[in-house]
Amino acid sequence: MASLKTITQFKSRLAGGGARPNLFEVNINDFKFADAWDNETFQFLCKAAALPASTISPVEIPFSGRVLKVAGDRTIDTWSVTIINDEDFNLRRAFEEWTEQIAKLDNNLGSTQPASYMVNAFVYQLGRGSTAFSKNNDGTANSVLAQYEFVDIFPTNVSQIDVSYDSSDTIEEFTVEFQVQSINILAPGISASAAPPVDG
Repeated sequence: MASLKTITQFKSRLAGGGARPNLFEVNINDFKFADAWDNETFQFLCKAAALPASTISPVEIPFSGRVLKVAGDRTIDTWSVTIINDEDFNLRRAFEEWTEQIAKLDNNLGSTQPASYMVNAFVYQLGRGSTAFSKNNDGTANSVLAQYEFVDIFPTNVSQIDVSYDSSDTIEEFTVEFQVQSINILAPGISASAAPPVDG
């Protein structure tokens, strides 16, 4: 028989009061596709992102009227970010210039070496306290609860921005979808170079 669970026990297991989806930061430090790129501005205006998702597809093997399922290849889902557009348009233009370097619209020429159009990005899940599990709340910093490095990303979709006379009391946004080669899952405080890759 299962033991009785209480709200007090539940509270004791919910470290730090639970991770909050609105406490995060996204960095693309080595952006080399536009002179106007400002990573600090991007950190502020990147409104939404996602922690990585990956899929292992099953391989189904028929046998005697039954199906044996074994693990197949692991793939990494498309990663997307949502960005608030300001009147400088610098971030929007930066991603447009990135896609232009990959494949020009007028002649379909572009970068042929993958290293020339791929970069790494980082997503940090932040905690509410200055130390993990909100043990120190002096207000000087956010603790980093989890770090993910998206390796060799490049954009495959820069979304449209809808403009309309009917739109009021709103600010423009756009999304960028990236293909991801692999992911490094980093413990807080461990550098990217010290962590083993998780290939996709």
